[in-house]
Amino acid sequence: MPERLPQNEYTRDPQFSERDAEVLRFLGEEDLLGFTFEGLRRKLGTHSETLSRILHRLEDQSILEKTPEGYQVTHKGKEVIGVQPLASSPHPPSPTQHRVAILRTLLPYARGSREVVSSLKGRWFGPLRWLGYSEDERGTKMKWVTGDGSVQIDAIFSEGELTIEGNVREGKDLTDAIRASYQLVGHLSRVNPTGLEGRVAFLSLGPSFSMDN
Repeated sequence: MPERLPQNEYTRDPQFSERDAEVLRFLGEEDLLGFTFEGLRRKLGTHSETLSRILHRLEDQSILEKTPEGYQVTHKGKEVIGVQPLASSPHPPSPTQHRVAILRTLLPYARGSREVVSSLKGRWFGPLRWLGYSEDERGTKMKWVTGDGSVQIDAIFSEGELTIEGNVREGKDLTDAIRASYQLVGHLSRVNPTGLEGRVAFLSLGPSFSMDN
């Protein structure tokens, strides 16, 4: 097997079924290094038993490893999927998905990004459910998804800054996800003694989205 398969070649490799390929493509598109079963199920809309069988097969092939926190992509998995920690470039969104900037703020000086990231793993905010995380040249990216998988929120921690972006299925509203994003920032204010008060922040919505009063 080659070290890395182009994402459109997964379905042509006899080792991978079409359903296996769907999971591998998503992991590659999101550069996921770690994720939870429920987060992946919500995002892909796959039946629990079906997804369980897929992940078990990928474990058997040493592409994934199950841990107390969920699943980790192994070294072999990174080569097969094409995940390159701290050296990847952002993937373009799906034609049916729209990426939009939601919020940007400076992080408190009292704690480093790594400590902040650790405190957020596995947490839920409003309708957002923990999905997983990735790393690239921008820093660490924490990912949450709504229950129906239609809205994904990415929190990017990089050089003392937090940027929150939404990846939204066409026709879906961002209102609840935006409010949940501010809950995330509120959580950081509470756990950091210096708080985020007085820091710079902005809200930016794409032309197809609106905030309801």
